[in-house]
Amino acid sequence: MNRASFLSRLLTVHLPVLAIVLIALGPFLWLILTSLTPSADIAARGVALTPQGWSIDNYTRLIEQTSFLGNMGHSLIVALGTVVVGLVVSVTAAYAFSRFRFFGRRALMLQFLLVNMFPVVLLILPLFIIMRKIGILDTHVGLILANATTAIPFAVWMLTSYVNAIPKSLDEAAMIDGCSRLKALRRVILPLAVPGIISTGIYIFITAWNEYLYALTLGGRNVRTVTVAIQTLIGEYQIEWGLLAAGGVVGALPATLLFLLVQRRLVGGLTQGAVKG
Repeated sequence: MNRASFLSRLLTVHLPVLAIVLIALGPFLWLILTSLTPSADIAARGVALTPQGWSIDNYTRLIEQTSFLGNMGHSLIVALGTVVVGLVVSVTAAYAFSRFRFFGRRALMLQFLLVNMFPVVLLILPLFIIMRKIGILDTHVGLILANATTAIPFAVWMLTSYVNAIPKSLDEAAMIDGCSRLKALRRVILPLAVPGIISTGIYIFITAWNEYLYALTLGGRNVRTVTVAIQTLIGEYQIEWGLLAAGGVVGALPATLLFLLVQRRLVGGLTQGAVKG
């Protein structure tokens, strides 16, 4: 019975899961192998699968011959700025939606949800016209505001569910002791909502770091993020696959490391934020 049970689990669970993992990780492993293979060898013999054919030549050329590190700096400024703007708006809005009952509350919540239903490409033209008129096109501020338009709606919904799980009696007790509404928010609610705020901030950071359409359309020469910089590595007549793969690996590294460092907190915050109080 034990042997039959093991074979059953192997065929119905372990092997299918292994196949799914290999399919999911295969492109990333191939990307890393391509980045470690010199461009001349890729054209002549293909991607090197053994360490004997590996080299960091593509990474060296990426750093020395391109402005990729500067592009990463632009991406970092935009992503961190989006996190700050997104969290300030989302935390205060979530607290208001959770604690107050006012006319149009449900309509506003549905409006936040409807924003996420529109493709990003539909918002590019209005944002482009607005930013050109007010003079923030091709600036960090413009990209931060554009990314915030897509990050804030989901963040508000997520944090509203999280704040709903915090008892209102804590706010009332703090205000009875002399705190104002804002002091109660700062001293009572925010410390308890730290896991949800962290997980929301990570979501906003990763979304802003990986964003491409806004960066391509609303950015330019002055502000060029990593996603656009990787696209510029594709030449008109040829593609240096090794250099392109190295750019992809380096560009994905910050968001990947951040996720690995805080993945437990991220999953915990998402789970707790999904509980309706």
